[in-house]
Amino acid sequence: KSSVPDRSVILVQVNPGEAFTIQREDGQFQCITGPAQVPMMSPNGSVPPIYVPPGYVSQIIEENGVRRVLVLPQPEFHHGGHSPLHHPPPPPPPPHGHLPAFLAHPPMMPPPPHLYSGMAGSGELSSPYISQYHPAFSEPVSADSHGPHGRQQFVHRDERTSKTYERLQKKLQQRQGGGGGPNKDSPPSSPQKSRATPPTADAHNGLGGKEQELAAAADGSSSSTASTAPLELDEKARALQERLDNVNKPVVSVTDVQARGASLSWSAPLSPGHESAEAEGLKEAEPNPSDPHFMYEVTVSYSGKDGKYKSASSGSESSATLEDLRPATDYHVRVQAACEGLKGAASEPASFTTLSCEPDAPGPPKKVNGTKNSLSLQWKAPCDNGSKIQNYVLQWDEGKGTGVFEQCYYGPQKQYRVTKLSPASRYSFRLAAKNDMGVSEYSEVVDLFTSCSVPATPASPELLKAGVTWLSLQWQRPAGSPKEDDIGYVLEMEEDGSVRGGSIKNGCAFHYLCLNFLSFCSFRRVAAYNTEGKSNPSPVSELTTTPDSPACPARPALRGKAQPTSFRLAWDPPKDNGGSEISSFVVELSEGSSWQQVYSGSTTEHVCDALKPGCSYQVRVYCNSEGGQSPMSETLQVQTPAVPPGPCLPPRVVGKPKARELQLRWAPPQLDGGGAVCSYSVEVCLSQSEESREVYQGSELDCTVSSLLPGRTYSFRVRATNKAGYGPFSDCTETNTGPGAPDCCCAPHTVCKSPTCAVVSWEAPPCNGAPVTEFRLEWGVAEGTMQMCYTGSALSHEVKGLYPATNYFCRVQAVNVAGVGPFSEAVLCQTPCSVPAAVSSVHEDEDDEDSPGLYYSPSTCLGLRWEAPCDHGSEITAYLIDLGERQPIITGPVTKYIIQNLQPDTSYRVRIQALNSLGAGPFSHTFKLKTKPLPPHPPRLECTAFSHQTLRLKWGDGPGKASSTDSLQYHLQMEDRSGRFISLYKGPCHTHKVQRLTESTSYTFRIQAFNEAGEGPFSNVYTFTTPRSPPAPLKAPKVERGGDQSCEISWEALAPMKGDPVSYTLQYMTGNLEFKQLYKGSASSYTMTGLQASSEYRFRVCAHRQCQDAAELAGPYSPTVSLHPQRPEAPAGPAVGSRPADAQRPKRSLTDEQWAFLILMLFGVIAILIAFVIQYFVIK
Repeated sequence: KSSVPDRSVILVQVNPGEAFTIQREDGQFQCITGPAQVPMMSPNGSVPPIYVPPGYVSQIIEENGVRRVLVLPQPEFHHGGHSPLHHPPPPPPPPHGHLPAFLAHPPMMPPPPHLYSGMAGSGELSSPYISQYHPAFSEPVSADSHGPHGRQQFVHRDERTSKTYERLQKKLQQRQGGGGGPNKDSPPSSPQKSRATPPTADAHNGLGGKEQELAAAADGSSSSTASTAPLELDEKARALQERLDNVNKPVVSVTDVQARGASLSWSAPLSPGHESAEAEGLKEAEPNPSDPHFMYEVTVSYSGKDGKYKSASSGSESSATLEDLRPATDYHVRVQAACEGLKGAASEPASFTTLSCEPDAPGPPKKVNGTKNSLSLQWKAPCDNGSKIQNYVLQWDEGKGTGVFEQCYYGPQKQYRVTKLSPASRYSFRLAAKNDMGVSEYSEVVDLFTSCSVPATPASPELLKAGVTWLSLQWQRPAGSPKEDDIGYVLEMEEDGSVRGGSIKNGCAFHYLCLNFLSFCSFRRVAAYNTEGKSNPSPVSELTTTPDSPACPARPALRGKAQPTSFRLAWDPPKDNGGSEISSFVVELSEGSSWQQVYSGSTTEHVCDALKPGCSYQVRVYCNSEGGQSPMSETLQVQTPAVPPGPCLPPRVVGKPKARELQLRWAPPQLDGGGAVCSYSVEVCLSQSEESREVYQGSELDCTVSSLLPGRTYSFRVRATNKAGYGPFSDCTETNTGPGAPDCCCAPHTVCKSPTCAVVSWEAPPCNGAPVTEFRLEWGVAEGTMQMCYTGSALSHEVKGLYPATNYFCRVQAVNVAGVGPFSEAVLCQTPCSVPAAVSSVHEDEDDEDSPGLYYSPSTCLGLRWEAPCDHGSEITAYLIDLGERQPIITGPVTKYIIQNLQPDTSYRVRIQALNSLGAGPFSHTFKLKTKPLPPHPPRLECTAFSHQTLRLKWGDGPGKASSTDSLQYHLQMEDRSGRFISLYKGPCHTHKVQRLTESTSYTFRIQAFNEAGEGPFSNVYTFTTPRSPPAPLKAPKVERGGDQSCEISWEALAPMKGDPVSYTLQYMTGNLEFKQLYKGSASSYTMTGLQASSEYRFRVCAHRQCQDAAELAGPYSPTVSLHPQRPEAPAGPAVGSRPADAQRPKRSLTDEQWAFLILMLFGVIAILIAFVIQYFVIK
């Protein structure tokens, strides 16, 4: 269902041979031919207007929430023998022949409650229709809750007083008098009876059948016209549309309003000129011959002015007569004009009220109860038509049957009991209702009967015709029973040995009854009954049904196990034989689609033979009897077991045989044994061997047999298998493999003739169908690095140039025209031992750490080192060193040796020979070695400068600095506190400054000279002592003027230095003279008097260390400080004052550290500027 409640989907069903036309959003028309179903969506939940051709009508059927619009041929039906609407025939169709603006509305029977009539009117299909389901929302029409006009039925109340009637009459007179009374929107409350009849009374108000379809589109026609009108109209069409919208309000003639009809008239739509003229009252508008042909549609509402309007009339005349209206009902009518496919707005509604009249004809009275002498009657009140029913008139024919009726009751009650009647007699009754407006028509005549005595015993039933499951019986009415007596019958039958009965009513002139029961049943007797009681049953008569065909036999079952070519069946007879004995059983067998009869007889077993193994068969059974042939039994599926397949044809070789594989192919066996061949088995054997092996098993019809020997003869055979097992082998096929490369040779044999020569021999392998043409021998010291050393047809080869006591590997392979065979297994060959090899290299070794017991001097000794040569399988026991003229030296199995007692600065020729248990090896090459000169003597060490923290030492004769290429170098050492000498300097220089020493401390030094000849001996020990350190320099003193001729000088005090007191010397200078001592002592301040006012003084101070066992040590002087002369006093000053404090403050000079820092910063700035200049001008 759709989530949008105001939308619905309508399926328009177009029958074959018909067409359905819709207008799309782009204005184009689309024609859909039948048969088809067109889904259409209604945006507001209502059914869109459907245009149908003349002679057809559209109906809407709702099924499971889906509306279907059926376009059906118009039936010819006239209710009551006259048309409910009186109007002229319809005009010719408009220009759009397939879209008529209005249709003639023939009288139609109203649809049942579940059908909805289609709506006809102008307008186009306004929205595109999508194939999507939406729920259809519509108000259900119920015959019980609403009357034929769609309004709720008025419930009759007996307590309603006559004031209601008077009020209604007064209102009718006001409406009929001058029309000045206000129009009512709803009909007055008219006392009416509830009617359970279907809503076919819509024809009474002229809104039945096709009129309901036209009225459905009248509501909101102005909006639909506006929405469906073209977006752009020409000037003529716009003028016509304005004229159509100016239709006048219809005029209802008061004298023409009746209880069930009214006459209407209206004027044609006026053009703007005629409308203004008529409004000014100049003259009456006259019809213009050039005016277009107008069509009018009259719509009626009986639910108020703003209620739902339904189409009641359509045509070209400007008047209409409405008939079959409801009495005492308010109606509102309006007119809508259309022309040339355009439809105007509806006029203002005009209202009128129909008059009251006599009641409707009541229904016939019904029998409530009856006896032999009385009848109780009851009836329902008909519609009062606006005037309360006062009395009812009940008439009867007194049982004479002449058609002449007499009144038997007159009064307001709705029931009456007629007494003093004759038993079993027929009486006819009819009923009429009366109110203040008159007497209604009489109802239909109804015949009622009084009761009589118990019926007599009827005769036995007679058989008219018999069937398998039915009997047609006939019996006579009991003798002496009057025709008016309502008699029923009870028919008794026998079934399964029991007697049961059923009640049968006699409702027709023929006294027979056709009964359907089970087959082969017997009916026995019949009895009659009425309201007074039941008669005795008739005599028993045997009436039976004819035999029926038997039921199907039971499904056949297998007896035992199915054989490859036969199986045994058994079945049970049917439980129901249909009333006759089974004459024969028939067995049918099917292997595919056709059935064949294989047995017919009275036994319930049969053997089916001559079957195929491994096939599936279907078996069914039926039987025959007097009643006919039974249905087929259920089918039994039987599968015969399969047998092994038959022999295959011998396999054949496909393609050229290869050396180690063959391609075989074979055909399937001619007999598969009833089962599909699932696999094949191929076996191979040598031609001279009886043993065979399986080389292939699979479902293919070919295979490749590998791992064969080349140049051999093989025999092959094949067999097939299915689910039953293996079949027999085929005949053997012999074939030869192609020639192949030789087999792998046997391991070769090796024999060493000498430590450097070996002989290798081998045997020829099998040739595999082609003779060997050559052999290839590989030789190497490792298995992975062997190289080819021989190719030829010989079976041996001598390998020379080997190394003694060395492991060698060799292998051999054979070659023929088919290819190269594999290599044999690698064989190890070890050459015998021999004398050692020659020493390859001899080096001079100056490191004597490995010989701590020997004295090594480069001037008198030579240290030799060499690499051990190959011992050729025998360990080296000694080495012989040959020095030429000197006696050879024999050493042990070492690789270095020191030769002593040689001459300094002398050259020697050396060669070395290795010895083992097999003899002496060859000498090495001759190497020339030379001893170094004697090392130098140590120089004399002197102290050339000293301070309390440094000592500058000097030795030898030469410059203070020397280049690193000087052959003579020196090694200076100093003794530490633990008595060990540590190295201070090692190099060619003759001076060295020892720093970070302690004052007044003795230090011990020694020196050694060395060159390429070696290190000389150390000198004697030298001792040097550092002096005491002087006091540190003082800062500039502070000078403060105490008066005109005095000042105070102060300086910082130093702590005692290692227990030695410190004293100070203060000096001053006047002008440019020399400094003079002013004060010497241990105080840190001094006051000077007798100063000259015009002189400038400079002061400085130094510290003195008072050594206890040595002379006094004076430190450096501090920076000078100046004391400037005082300025003369100002003459205008208020008092004699002194110089400002900043002028009197002595001027201080920078210390050495401050000067050094300033110079360092200056150099840094200059370096940065130079780097910037180089970067900018040179690099860039």
